[in-house]
Amino acid sequence: MQILDAQKESKIWPLFRLGFRAFFLGGALFACLAMVLWFLTLSGAKVLPGIANPIWWHAHEMIFGFGLAIVAGFVLTAIQNWTSIPGVRGWPLALVAGLWLLPRLLMPLRGETNILVMVLDLSWLPLVAGMLARPIIQIKQWRNLFFVPLLTFFTLLNALSYYAAFNHDWLLAERAFITAVLALSTLIAVMGGRVIPFFTSRATATDKPNPLPWLEKLSLGLLWIATLGWLLLPRTDLFNALLALVLLTAAISNLARLARWNSRLALSIPLLWILHLGYLFVPLGMLALAAALLRLGITVSLASHWLTAGALGAVILGMIARVSLGHSGRALEIGKPMVVAFALIILSALLRSLLPMLLPGLTMIAYHGSALAWTLAFGVFSWLYWPVLTQPRVDGRPG
Repeated sequence: MQILDAQKESKIWPLFRLGFRAFFLGGALFACLAMVLWFLTLSGAKVLPGIANPIWWHAHEMIFGFGLAIVAGFVLTAIQNWTSIPGVRGWPLALVAGLWLLPRLLMPLRGETNILVMVLDLSWLPLVAGMLARPIIQIKQWRNLFFVPLLTFFTLLNALSYYAAFNHDWLLAERAFITAVLALSTLIAVMGGRVIPFFTSRATATDKPNPLPWLEKLSLGLLWIATLGWLLLPRTDLFNALLALVLLTAAISNLARLARWNSRLALSIPLLWILHLGYLFVPLGMLALAAALLRLGITVSLASHWLTAGALGAVILGMIARVSLGHSGRALEIGKPMVVAFALIILSALLRSLLPMLLPGLTMIAYHGSALAWTLAFGVFSWLYWPVLTQPRVDGRPG
């Protein structure tokens, strides 16, 4: 069986031997390209000829193009470990990766309301959900089935964002985008609770702190409530105040959760401190969104970047750096260039979220600086990890 598996594996281009390869590399390269296009657009260049609303495009592509590509790569890889059933590989993986890539390339030319673009972009996530559901149902591992309705939820939000673009309804689009950002942040909280304390315990040879069931339920439950509340609640002063209270409580509980994960032990290990710092942006983002709802001198857009540029950017970069090494048979060690990339992604987050709050007169400088730091961070990853993700495992095993 091992010989047959090796023969089959050798016939598959390494990029399509497991989900993390195609989607991590594709997502990182797209993160660079999309941010360069956004930087040029901010500078007045006409590099998005088909796009009617560049702000819509930027928000949509960083969430549904970049963020969910990484989620897809993660779950399509993890499902093999969860179920002990071989993961999606070969032409099925190439097909779903192609369905993700095509709308990314077509949208700047054909526009955000082009029917072909919308159909393609709304097809790839349900396909990923189906690929996940099959092995989970086969072995009745219901715990991880929640990814299937979650990906369906993201597909509905994506469809809602296109509907808003078609009707030129920016407020509806913003509601869909922030809801998606909150859902992604909640997913970070769910998975972060599983892996960050575990990674820290293993790397520092210390005991893993036992989770407090009441704190876990409170922290994650409030995040889900905030996500659904943002989507469904009317925008009145009363409901905004109630939602702000939920966000504030979620921030406090997630700070308490993070405080139990021995973050001080991670300060000397880059593959750990990037995850701890990235997670810190989750409660900070909740506080910022609460302040925006209460009109305390911060816009919703600015507040949301504590989660997008901060939590998503840092946690994603840290996770794909670590997962790519582990699943390619390499030691969990990085060099100085990747540490610089981690520092750049934190700089990008602070420039985009904090600097405009402190010095509003430097807002455009903050935008440009943040975009440049983001591009360099994911550019370094793409450069360093290209051979890791496009070549076979160094230990000769499948995957």
